[in-house]
Parts: sequence; C-alpha cells; structure tokens
Amino acid sequence: MNPDSYTTMAEVRAGVDELDRQLVALLDQRFAHMRAAARIKPDRGAVRDEARKAQVIENARAAADRLGAPAEIIADLWDQLVEASIAYEMVEYDRIRG
Repeated sequence: MNPDSYTTMAEVRAGVDELDRQLVALLDQRFAHMRAAARIKPDRGAVRDEARKAQVIENARAAADRLGAPAEIIADLWDQLVEASIAYEMVEYDRIRG
C-alpha cells in the first residue's frame, strides 16, 4: 500500500479497507489488555486513572507530531478511545467479580 502511487478511488478504498481491518485487529488486542487490567486491578475505583489517561493521550499526540499526522485530531480520537476503554474495563471488572 502506497497512497502516493494510487491513481484510482478503487485503490484508495482498498487501502482504507485493509487499514481498517488492521486497526480492528489492533483494537481487539487493546481491549484484551483492558480485560487483563480489569482482572488485575484491586478495586473498581482503580479503573479510572485520569493521570494515566492524560499520559496516553499525550503519547498519541506526540507520536502523531513525529509522523506529521494531524495531532489534535488523533488526540481527540484517543480521548474517545480511552473513554471507551474505561467503560469496557468497568463492564469487565463487574463481570469478573459478579
């Protein structure tokens, strides 16, 4: 996949579709880590960690900057991702502890 060499929208769409498959697979791995965190954390109050949330978002923003990607858009996406991850981890925490 080299977007700079694409000449048709079909190539663009095929590239985007492939990236989406890869992103979903990576998100599956990320949520597996959330399940592990839910299992390991000692209490439900430990699930939300605002300092860690800020660090994760800043790490994504800095990585985007290094790549020349739109850092603010990526930071906003990561904020949504982290919030979804926290919500998922809460559900998993409750499920594990019944």
